[in-house]
Amino acid sequence: MESNNQSVEKENVWKVFKNFLKSTLDIREDTNHEATIEDVQSGINIKGQGAWVLIFSILIASAGLNTSSTAVVIGAMLISPLMGPIVGIGLSLGINDVDLMRKAIKNFGIMVILALFTSFLFFSIPIFQNETPELRARTFPDVRDVIIAFSGGLALIVALSRRNKQINTIAGVAIATALMPPLCTAGYGLATGKWDFFGGAMFLFTINTIFIALATFAVVKFLNFPMKVYINSSKRRRISQLLYLLAILILLPSVWMFYRLYKKSDFEQKVTSVINEFKDDKEVVILNQIIDYQNNTVSFATVGKSVTNQNVVSWREKLAKQGYPEVNFEIAQSVENLETQNMIEKLESTYFTTQQILNKKEEQIIKQEKELIELQKQLYISEKSKIPFDQIAREIKINYSGVSEVAYSKLIKTNFSSFDTIPTIYLKWGSQFSANQIAIEEQKIEKWLRLKLNNEKLVVKKLN
Repeated sequence: MESNNQSVEKENVWKVFKNFLKSTLDIREDTNHEATIEDVQSGINIKGQGAWVLIFSILIASAGLNTSSTAVVIGAMLISPLMGPIVGIGLSLGINDVDLMRKAIKNFGIMVILALFTSFLFFSIPIFQNETPELRARTFPDVRDVIIAFSGGLALIVALSRRNKQINTIAGVAIATALMPPLCTAGYGLATGKWDFFGGAMFLFTINTIFIALATFAVVKFLNFPMKVYINSSKRRRISQLLYLLAILILLPSVWMFYRLYKKSDFEQKVTSVINEFKDDKEVVILNQIIDYQNNTVSFATVGKSVTNQNVVSWREKLAKQGYPEVNFEIAQSVENLETQNMIEKLESTYFTTQQILNKKEEQIIKQEKELIELQKQLYISEKSKIPFDQIAREIKINYSGVSEVAYSKLIKTNFSSFDTIPTIYLKWGSQFSANQIAIEEQKIEKWLRLKLNNEKLVVKKLN
């Protein structure tokens, strides 16, 4: 009895969990088939305003790529109408609508040609032909671009199929799938004759286009969109067969493309991991590393310890165990590599020693400069303290007839922390002058000489 109760409880828990998943993940309940088809059909046309919006968005994206401004490129992707025909192709495949397919392909072709022509004209101007990181980034797709394109296509058609459209989702998909930058890069390749840029960018654009269309097709089938009704049953059958054939022709290369990109990314990751492990272990500098999956080749240059044949054999064994046998390694290294490293170490040591010598020289120069400043200061003081004694003596004789002798000396005194030099004038007076008169006259002469010689330290004293 208890076992029956436990099984019933388990079934109830499972039902609750299934209902929770259904309510959370089911997208069929809120689907609006007719409105979605109308929205996609209205977004396919490229005439009039749509064409000019495409031209302007291409110009904005081209300018953003030319200046490596991510914000500008994102703005261009937001206003681009390129997504409409691609979603239209996927929808037409899903509902067997040949007329919609023709219209979507026609407008898609016009958009691509118009975008390429606009970007070609922009990049034909010489000042806009510099190769930037944003342009280079759109020339080598990998497996992540496939995942982004397919996931973006799924998010877009799911958002479009809702009764309440989610504008944020649609805008985010336009940014994530990045249809505009590859077309602009292809136009740059055409304008500059860089065919590797053109080929890589068009390959990336093709990947985005195919997987967005496939995602749309898959969701349309999953949501059971109504099929296009044809009066002639045989015609309907032929159209259905033709569109399914077209879908298969698109799907098969896409699967192969995804597989190749996945293997390329996986190969590059595993090779990089093996080489980085060796580099960190042996303290070797790896330069100009190029990993070529198509030719199963890895090439790089080394600085430091030499790479031995044993190292290469070990790498090949590790990669073979991970599914990549017979990888070729092309390593540029000198037989004197170790000597080169020793030379570098010697140069570093010499540089360090030279820096020490220069630092000492600099200290000596600073010390000598301080000494020079001190000498200049003393010279200035000495020059300032010089007195034209002969001239002063004649002027004293003329102005003060009572002075019979004049003497001059420099009095040096100290407080044991610093020295000071005091110029001193000694005067000998006649016997007819009293001590009080001599003091008054000496005070007057001292003031006069201080003003004349611009020296407040000067002192006048009586000569005994």
